[in-house]
Amino acid sequence: MTKVKFTETAFRDAHQSLIATRMGIEDMLPIAEKMDKVGYHALEVWGGATFDSCLRFLNEDPWERLRALRKVLKNTKLQMLLRGQNLLGYKHYPDDIVDEFVRLSIKNGIDIVRIFDALNDLRNIKTALDATKKYGGHAQAAICYTTSPVHNTKYYVNLAMEMEKMGADSICIKDMSGILLPYPAYELVTEIKKVINVPLELHSHFTSGVANQTYLKAIEAGVDIIDTAISPLGNGTSQPATEPMAAALSESPYEADLDKDLLLEVSGYFMDLRDKYIAKGLLDIKVLNVDVNTLKYQVPGGMLSNLVSQLKMQGKEELFQEVLKEVPRVREDFGYPPLVTPMSQMVGTQAVFNVLLGERYKMIPVEAKNYVKGLYGKPAVKISDEIKLKIIGDEEVFSGRPADLLSPQLNNSREEIKEYLEQEEDVLSYSLFPQVAIEFFKQRQAKKYRISSELLDDEFQTHPI
Repeated sequence: MTKVKFTETAFRDAHQSLIATRMGIEDMLPIAEKMDKVGYHALEVWGGATFDSCLRFLNEDPWERLRALRKVLKNTKLQMLLRGQNLLGYKHYPDDIVDEFVRLSIKNGIDIVRIFDALNDLRNIKTALDATKKYGGHAQAAICYTTSPVHNTKYYVNLAMEMEKMGADSICIKDMSGILLPYPAYELVTEIKKVINVPLELHSHFTSGVANQTYLKAIEAGVDIIDTAISPLGNGTSQPATEPMAAALSESPYEADLDKDLLLEVSGYFMDLRDKYIAKGLLDIKVLNVDVNTLKYQVPGGMLSNLVSQLKMQGKEELFQEVLKEVPRVREDFGYPPLVTPMSQMVGTQAVFNVLLGERYKMIPVEAKNYVKGLYGKPAVKISDEIKLKIIGDEEVFSGRPADLLSPQLNNSREEIKEYLEQEEDVLSYSLFPQVAIEFFKQRQAKKYRISSELLDDEFQTHPI
């Protein structure tokens, strides 16, 4: 009997996908102890958009959230998602910031750091990967999955081999749009497993309705770990639901080593929570529907809602289908980047401008210009001279590692917030989100603060490094 391991995403990607990352710590802690006993391989609890959302919308310190969860979750590995040199922000940060962020993430309780780069440019994940290993964490390198004339099985196999050579402790196929189909998944997992010796994990979204079939074929091909979300927060734009995936392995050569009774209790808790989110207007049940447009346009669920929001602000919702058709055209012009943060926002915003203004590339955001200049990394396909001319004129394209252009920042950040500094982690919060963090620090000084100090008593010890 082959055991298939499960990573549960309820505390990170599930609520990021379904309720715009609005789950607060007070909704996590009551069920955390039970989840700790289910038998998950890992719980994804941090990273992605949760850090920004804690500070910006929840008036909650993301570092305290992590410490509070670590205190309760004693048996299960805690995992986070890191955008390589972008960390949890939307631009590249200097190496000293990346190193310190990883150090403190592990110190505060993270075991597994999943590291990806939106362009699959391995130069942009190396610093974070090296730091994770240096400070005793498990470094998981993630491949951003997409399809294009160059993104084929051979491309991904080579990427996986390079990641293992870099020192990755495991590798994840990250299918953020839910476009990896069952039989291509079988081929991809089979071929990658032939050339790597570390565990292979698969992360997908149910947006297009095929991810659970994809998971089954990947399991048959030898994938070691799958990412799922407890059913009330599963499916739709989230991950395939945990309990049905576990049940689907019954009477098969594969085994989900999870406590089924505890899973039902966990599911019941989140069912009540989901009703609360629906009542508050945080969960629009539309995001639980299958959207087959995803297979055609490769647009992740979060990007879809952003496009609708941008058009609503302009009173031009009727142009949605035109924008959807423009997205693949912009993506081709941009060298077929995978549609994941920050590339999804970049491509989506450019598509909206192109349609709203009735002329392609009449208005170009500064981020798109910087991308074409090479300041985000190297695209899989070279951007044509025609598109380069339209976007940056005759400006030079930088071919080196983007972070090499950045000066150390840590000491300057520390000096700039000395009047607010209460913990060393504050320097990182400020470095990533300066304005948002300052506003949060002011709220904290005024004692308008969400986490009770009782959750963080003196008995709590951070992880040794």
